[in-house]
Amino acid sequence: MHLAEMAMIRTVPAAAVYLALTRRCPLSCAHCSTESALNSEQYSAEPFRNLVASFTQDNHPQMIAMSGGEALLRADLVHDLAMTGRLSGVRSYLLSGMYFARDGRPIPPPLVRAIGSVDHFAASLDEFHEREVSRRDVFRALHQVMDLNQDVSLQLTGRNEDDPYLAGLVADVRREFADRVPMLIGYVKPTGRASQWMAEATSQPTSDGPADPVPCDLVTWPLVTFDGTVFGCCNQDLLEGARPPHLIIGHAAQDGWPVLRERFLGRHLLRAIRAFGPHYTRARFGDGCAGKGYCGTCVGLNDQPGISAKIQSYLESPSGRVVEATIRDLMEHPQPEDFVRRAGATRYSDLVTLGWDGGRPPDGRLPDLVGTGSRSAVDASEGSSCAD
Repeated sequence: MHLAEMAMIRTVPAAAVYLALTRRCPLSCAHCSTESALNSEQYSAEPFRNLVASFTQDNHPQMIAMSGGEALLRADLVHDLAMTGRLSGVRSYLLSGMYFARDGRPIPPPLVRAIGSVDHFAASLDEFHEREVSRRDVFRALHQVMDLNQDVSLQLTGRNEDDPYLAGLVADVRREFADRVPMLIGYVKPTGRASQWMAEATSQPTSDGPADPVPCDLVTWPLVTFDGTVFGCCNQDLLEGARPPHLIIGHAAQDGWPVLRERFLGRHLLRAIRAFGPHYTRARFGDGCAGKGYCGTCVGLNDQPGISAKIQSYLESPSGRVVEATIRDLMEHPQPEDFVRRAGATRYSDLVTLGWDGGRPPDGRLPDLVGTGSRSAVDASEGSSCAD
């Protein structure tokens, strides 16, 4: 599964679900949005297992995206979720901070088993990670992963488009892997640990002007956070602190995918945020103000009297149905580079397609996996458990 295929479904609501398997991480990166540490809390694995077990061949997301913290601290869980999901046709993605590459040794067998079970492996690398794990060690370990016949990518973070560190890192990656490894580029935001040292303010001033519709990509894939709570938004740093009721759609220990998907796609307030963004939603259906900050406005939408009823009335009207359908149609059929451009990394948007042959299924869906075998021989290998 190439990174470009994933980028094409990134704006399709409920096409995938994020699984934050643990807050724990052996690294202490200065920009960590979840402020993870090795002694951070870790909850039961059962909510994640229950959710993936609830997938059926007729009702399932196209992909699960596993991260943390460091998801590979729960290597057996990663393997089991990937293999269980595959039974119903679900592909899997794994993001790692590459802590295991620090010593220059081969990848431990339990991690080989977990990495080999997923359909795509992504490694994080940036100036903050490099203080913990060197670029040389990450490259070496990524070559080992590619030797498993594994699809890989790099998730790189810079300070802005003109960051010379980022430009040099991109050049090194392209040279090292001969343009066979695609890259997803992002920029540091003042969240988590980064909020302690970034000069930028974490919110924007209130706007007195008219609010324009700005569809929100953060509410296209739900997030199962560390304790099993399921959010309709993937801004984990914000949600862990605020937990606004309108963005909580259930708990994975009790609610299966069919129920969660129905709530996620059917809740009128989420539909409005998804199509119009929080500023326009508040200005049009709330008190008429544009609000303070994009995400800050969203958190406060639940406090707007009668907003859900107003949104429902509009979305169920003939004009509302046409407008919503038109916006979603524009959002859900992008080229792979489009999502990266909207996220701000215009200069590097083409890197998401490196090594891709350009093929895509006619309906925009990832190929079904039901009835296929394991990704590689390591799926059947024996290995001791990591922390679970």
